[in-house]
Amino acid sequence: MTALTVRLPNSVHQKIKELAERDGISVNQFIASAAAEKMASVMTLDYLKSEANKGKRSDFEHYLSMVPNAPAQEGDERV
Repeated sequence: MTALTVRLPNSVHQKIKELAERDGISVNQFIASAAAEKMASVMTLDYLKSEANKGKRSDFEHYLSMVPNAPAQEGDERV
């Protein structure tokens, strides 16, 4: 593991302490979890953008044209 010094406003530090205590974890665990969640979010967005860039508009239109033009089923109507 790596030790890291992070400067936080007092109000943020206090709120982190409160939330960590409420969850029954240490401030260190809370911050590590928050960093991991943010990292996962950014990596997911990067992955989705990468996959979207592989798509072809012609393929999308081809499969869209295969969808029948029918009224929505009961319960699926627009409101």
